[in-house]
Amino acid sequence: MNFRKNQPQVQAGFQMAPMIDMMFILLINFMAMTIYAQWENKLDIQVPTADSGVKGARSRGELIINVDEQGGIFVNSQPLSEERLLMILRQIADEFKSQPVIIRADRHSQHQDVIKVLDICRQADIWNVAFSALPKEQEE
Repeated sequence: MNFRKNQPQVQAGFQMAPMIDMMFILLINFMAMTIYAQWENKLDIQVPTADSGVKGARSRGELIINVDEQGGIFVNSQPLSEERLLMILRQIADEFKSQPVIIRADRHSQHQDVIKVLDICRQADIWNVAFSALPKEQEE
């Protein structure tokens, strides 16, 4: 028995409509991520320079804590009190054990304010902490 009929085989062609949809989705994703990346950094903070300062690779899900010249604490450009920061960091540490945190302090901020944020990270049981610095040739 011959179950195959003598029908011409139609070759599946390349579909452009799904490809265009995917490109638009990727474009929207990249645009949104660019906006969120700008919100992470408080723009009027001048990061200090260091001889060994290198631009490292960004870790997935890292949290950037900004400390301005007056000692204010900012996350995603939102001012936070010490208690609120501790509460947020504890919630994050409960979910993600090795949560990376970057402390981005102004070059004119007091050492005491930076140590205060570092102590809050320790209280929240966050140990993966780094400090932001620029290489010497990129001084502002």
